[in-house]
Amino acid sequence: MDNSSRTVVVTGFGPFGEHTVNASWVAVQEMKKLGLGNNVDLHVHEVPVEYQKVQSLVPSLWKQFHPRLIVHVGVSGMATTVTLEKCGRNHGYKGLDNSSFCPDSQCCIVGGPDCINSVIDMESVCKRVTATAGLGVAVTVSKDAGRYLCDFTYYTSLYLSRGRSAFIHVPPLGKPYSGEELGRALQAIIREMLELLDQAEDQIHCQQHIH
Repeated sequence: MDNSSRTVVVTGFGPFGEHTVNASWVAVQEMKKLGLGNNVDLHVHEVPVEYQKVQSLVPSLWKQFHPRLIVHVGVSGMATTVTLEKCGRNHGYKGLDNSSFCPDSQCCIVGGPDCINSVIDMESVCKRVTATAGLGVAVTVSKDAGRYLCDFTYYTSLYLSRGRSAFIHVPPLGKPYSGEELGRALQAIIREMLELLDQAEDQIHCQQHIH
């Protein structure tokens, strides 16, 4: 198995608006301290809250690392749980970013499909993580990543990877979870995602041998 098959990239966002300290980047840094196991080559990156930076950074991460999975993490001021996003959407981007910019097309990829689902079954991940004893963090599933930089980043990554991406929304720090608690939750969630990807590939290999 080559190294890229065990490479994982996790991103969090930089400050924006009232989020002068972005809980997503804090949580990603806490998860980095914990790691994903000795057999996973983990890279973390902070993403600026700017559409044009996302359009250049996300493709460069896929090209540089050829990862098995990229997990993007963002903060939601409305969230009270750690939320797994099932899909990214192409249209409806009207909110201005940190540089007061918004795409003229109001979409991620001109001509791309309206919605792209992750290949990862987020319902299964949610059930498996929720069954983890002692995690102490509530996990839920969503179909709407919010039509701002979070959704924009997710759709772009899903489009480039044919669905081999994930997005996790976290609540602001202290509402109710600490950075350490969010980091532990991210570690547990991403491990389950990798486990599901492994199982899916094993099934494909088995089917190929049967035929």
